[in-house]
Amino acid sequence: MIVNVSEGIDQLIQAIRADQSEDGSWRYPLESGTFTDAYMIILLRTLEREDEALIRGLTDRLIKKQEPNGAWKLFADDNTGNVTNTVEAYYALLYSGYYREDDERMKRARQFIMKSGGIQKTAFLTKIVLTLTGQYKWPSFFPFPIELILVPDFFPINLYSMSVYGRAHVVPLILAADQKLQVKTAQSPDLSDLFASRGEEDWPEAYEWERMHASIVQRVKRLIRTPQELHLLARSRAKLYMTNGIEEDGTLFSYFTSTMFMIFGLLALGHPKDDPLIEDALEGLYGFQTTIDGHPHFQFTTATVWNTALLSYALQEAGVRTDDRMIERANDYLLDRQQEGYGDWAMHNKKALPGGWGFSDVNTFQPDVDDTTAALRALARSAKENQDIFESWNRGVRWTISMQNHDHGWSAFEKNTDSWLLAMLPIPESRGILTDPSTPDLTGRTMELLGNYTDVKGDDMILRKAVKWLEREQEKDGSFKGQWGVNYLYGTWAALTGMQASGVGRENKTIKKAIGWLKEKQNKDGGFGESCLSDRYKRYTPLDSSHLTQTAWVLDALVAMHDTPNKTMYDALHYVLDRLGDGQWPRSYPAGKGLADRIYFHYHSYEYIYPLLALAHYRKKYGDSPPAL
Repeated sequence: MIVNVSEGIDQLIQAIRADQSEDGSWRYPLESGTFTDAYMIILLRTLEREDEALIRGLTDRLIKKQEPNGAWKLFADDNTGNVTNTVEAYYALLYSGYYREDDERMKRARQFIMKSGGIQKTAFLTKIVLTLTGQYKWPSFFPFPIELILVPDFFPINLYSMSVYGRAHVVPLILAADQKLQVKTAQSPDLSDLFASRGEEDWPEAYEWERMHASIVQRVKRLIRTPQELHLLARSRAKLYMTNGIEEDGTLFSYFTSTMFMIFGLLALGHPKDDPLIEDALEGLYGFQTTIDGHPHFQFTTATVWNTALLSYALQEAGVRTDDRMIERANDYLLDRQQEGYGDWAMHNKKALPGGWGFSDVNTFQPDVDDTTAALRALARSAKENQDIFESWNRGVRWTISMQNHDHGWSAFEKNTDSWLLAMLPIPESRGILTDPSTPDLTGRTMELLGNYTDVKGDDMILRKAVKWLEREQEKDGSFKGQWGVNYLYGTWAALTGMQASGVGRENKTIKKAIGWLKEKQNKDGGFGESCLSDRYKRYTPLDSSHLTQTAWVLDALVAMHDTPNKTMYDALHYVLDRLGDGQWPRSYPAGKGLADRIYFHYHSYEYIYPLLALAHYRKKYGDSPPAL
């Protein structure tokens, strides 16, 4: 039993200190569900790599995740199961060779798939993987012809009107689509019986794409009909863009899926399966491997810079001094990861100098705003004491300010890449994949950094305009939607802390409404918990029980907004301390998000970071001992 806030803080600090790596970082896993493991099996079999120990380990993890009804879920409360995840796992297990169609578990999986509408109901990226490996026909009409890469940047839709995440996936994909590439092997299973009815092997989306005769996509396709020479130039440009995006570890922009697509893009260009570029890419993906509950798991990428920045910051907020060796090592690691080169972000931000940070330890030229603000918080105290650190810190601040969008919010990777034309494409994930809009969570966190740690204050136009943008983005019920966390609790925490740091007081109607909404969502045990289903239903959906990380977000938001604690905060505080005290605080339910209703992350670091941060801020403002209930 933990009796006061300091005891909880000390327990967390001790655990974090023990987990620090020799290089000063923290390498907690970024758990990505099951899709990356399934894709890795499919990729290894496609490339005819006989890494049987790894493949067997991945199949063991997949089988362990199967539900009694034969399905696989996207998250624990994903209704009866998820057809996309189930098709991916079913395909991978059959392709592994260790499971057959007549296995009882495979029979149940197939039954679930067919009851759910068949293979046609899978998500866009999954259809791409199925198509590349010969399980699905290429659509009769595809929205991204290869000549797209030659379209000038003043045209409404061009390569750089997409987000960098979109480009990283689209460029290798258009190379494969141009050749209608399909790679099958002697071990390829036959998934044709997963179609709901025969004759429906075409993409359902393709019919809608073909009907868009008056749309911008069709106009682009007509305008860029080109001679063969320009077609070959487009292929050459696409290859150049792709190879220029290869990181030192061989991956494309440090993501699992874009690297997998790059391998198929190289195959479409005629590279053999043992080409050095493909070998290096595969070796880079091996670097994403971690271990979860004794089984191998492939992360979507590594979260090392993100984890290290947030942990260093939280530890300092909790009173660990900057001259503590743990903090010195962590901040030395962060300083080594500051990016000094120009990435795609410079296309829409030509006057800014480099200075940002990326998400993973293999990301060297594509920084993002969220990781940069996290690193700047971690370095802020040391920057006051050391001129060299201050210069690095100041470059990061200037880069962050320069990334403010025309609408006065902040997005993740690039500036002003929120094309409404791209968002209208009939691809379910088009907005999440192809655009990079300003979001309340990123805007709020950036405002919090600028207001609390820099000389940009609330009366500065930078923050005044950002506050106005946030006020316009508030949902009718008072919440704010989160882009990179689950979901409305995360977005509301970020918005409130950002507005408070920007000088907005509790009397503000936006603040009052948000606080009122948070109080309404508290559970009887004092905690808070939101389901990933909020993305699917596009409204707040409670989790079946409270979640430690999400409770810490709410507690931190309320601490920021109140001069004295209230019962809502007391109850949330007791929930946090009770979970830390009974040792039940690790929970695998995801709190992080990559793509709404498709990719979620369980950050194993979050159960340390956010409780520590909330407790540290509580103690700093109100003292050590919580009142008795």
